[in-house]
Amino acid sequence: MEIKASMVKELREKTGAGMMDAKKALVETNGDMEKAIELLRQKGMASADKKMGRIAAEGVVASAIDGSEGAMVEINCETDFVAKNDDFKALANMMARAIIKLNPSSVDELLTMDCPECKKPIETVIKEKIATIGEKITIRRFVKYAADGAVNTYIHNGKIGVLLEATGAADETLTKDICLHIASNAPEFVSRDQIPASVIEEEKRIEMGKEDLANKPEQIREKIVEGRVNKLMAQRCLLEQPFVKNPDQTIAQLIEGKTQIVKFERFVLGEGLEKRQDDFAAEVMSQIKG
Repeated sequence: MEIKASMVKELREKTGAGMMDAKKALVETNGDMEKAIELLRQKGMASADKKMGRIAAEGVVASAIDGSEGAMVEINCETDFVAKNDDFKALANMMARAIIKLNPSSVDELLTMDCPECKKPIETVIKEKIATIGEKITIRRFVKYAADGAVNTYIHNGKIGVLLEATGAADETLTKDICLHIASNAPEFVSRDQIPASVIEEEKRIEMGKEDLANKPEQIREKIVEGRVNKLMAQRCLLEQPFVKNPDQTIAQLIEGKTQIVKFERFVLGEGLEKRQDDFAAEVMSQIKG
């Protein structure tokens, strides 16, 4: 199978591996992207916690809180210039507030609903904004929490957003700090018991295949792998992570006797979307011909 430059580029973006290592992995796996990623991880050439998928689209992540309800939304546009536009940011904030009021089950349903602040269908609101701003605008995804306890949020420069639900009358400063920590440290689960067995088994399989363990006796390999996987799982669990503001204290220790974390959602702007590729030469030529 022919290994194209675009395939090598995609593998490098997904793993952080060097160009030659990425090409070699694709050759060895006959162009199978997932097997190439696994091969690079086993050889220690790819970071295990590297985010899969390209961060590509422009836009903003916004959120809103209303009492014990909260919502977070990602809205995409074509350029960073528009993403920084005050009208665009105001639109995103309004959509977050609308999601709290309307409680839609999907983006498609949200678009059919009347905006509480505009008194017109949200799809119409978006189309009008497209006409004003001059770029394609889409509502990509959202999440809403309605809690018996507390809800809080943190948005970092419109690029990373966190929505958190905790039990009881949790201290607002405490839950805000936890949101900030989640934004910074990117946990995937609240606690160890939320990790699917399949995830643990996959990590064990990858670790067992690493070259540095190849010549060790099986029992020794199993003990080493168990320790490595245990460490990896701890890194992925919120409660076991060292608190970003005080690394001597875990999140579990920070909240002990104060609250419990029910769930959280973390959005990274454009995560997994393909980046717009501008052909400026073709654009100039089309303008000259026009």
